[in-house]
Amino acid sequence: MSEQKVSVGDAAQQPPAGESHDAGGKDNVSASSSRRSRLKAGSFGRNGGLVLALLALFAVGYLTAGERFLSFNNFTVILQLAAITGVVSIGMTFVITGGGIDLSVGSVLGLASVWATTLATQDMARQYGWWIMVLCALAVGLGAGLINGVLVAYGKVVAFIATLAMLVSARGLAELIANRRTQIVDVDSFDAMFKGDFLGLPKIVWIFLLVAVVGWFLLNRTTFGRRTVAVGGNPEAARLAGINVKRHTMYLYGLSGLTAGIGGIMILALTTAGSSTNGTLLELDAIAAVVVGGTLLAGGRGTIVGTVLGVLIFATLTNLFIQNNLDSSVQAIAKGAIIILAVLLQQRLARRG
Repeated sequence: MSEQKVSVGDAAQQPPAGESHDAGGKDNVSASSSRRSRLKAGSFGRNGGLVLALLALFAVGYLTAGERFLSFNNFTVILQLAAITGVVSIGMTFVITGGGIDLSVGSVLGLASVWATTLATQDMARQYGWWIMVLCALAVGLGAGLINGVLVAYGKVVAFIATLAMLVSARGLAELIANRRTQIVDVDSFDAMFKGDFLGLPKIVWIFLLVAVVGWFLLNRTTFGRRTVAVGGNPEAARLAGINVKRHTMYLYGLSGLTAGIGGIMILALTTAGSSTNGTLLELDAIAAVVVGGTLLAGGRGTIVGTVLGVLIFATLTNLFIQNNLDSSVQAIAKGAIIILAVLLQQRLARRG
């Protein structure tokens, strides 16, 4: 027997025989309550909760650190803290939404920063322009990501193992290339392009905002985004619907590697140094921001807005601890508690769904 959807207005005009208007009123109240529940459990409710959490952190910062916490300069510092992790987290959002995980992004970022600052690369950049260093970093990130994707999608290696192997290998390769030394950026055109401010904000913050906008559009307004959600939700159903699941999975890891390459460029702009230690444990911060933002670890649901808010929450928390000269160990405990609460909230919302 097919189910038909009847609007509230139609139901009011044509009440079923024997049913009182009071019952119709109860149905309307029930429908309204159901809509409110869906709204709270949906992206609006989740993002609203993150906004409230962020505002609460700012309130605590104001009460404990005074007006300097709410100054424009401090906002700039928070955004700068969030920028590199934020860009990497955008790529991680796609991978986790697609049902995977990428533990290698921190090491790939370090490798990209080292490869882009070798003597040969910088000599070419001085001769032809800063874009040589950028192209090198992006190529390293994309290449490492695609290797992960091939291993996971076509080699059928578990994502955790494949990306863990890349984490170790990329870090080791970076150490060999740099000979465990820090490589200083010595290309004036690169510094002129990426260092400093633009319209009052550091240029790396603008890169973060640009990547976030592109990521949001890609996930929410394109076929690629819809396929990502489908693959993460039910790979077999996605395959039967005509999606090339293996190829799409490879693309997702390639995208994650590409954002790690962008992060490598940003860290060079921030520190003016390529090092094999760049990006250490960054993958954990990225995963934490994605999970806190509302993306399901099991796949099938992702939110770029939530990821950006998650990154800002952790950056604000870090800034709050620095402003109050609190122990970094306590900060780590607070981060862990936030992650646990986010996962518990995900499980509760999943049961409601």
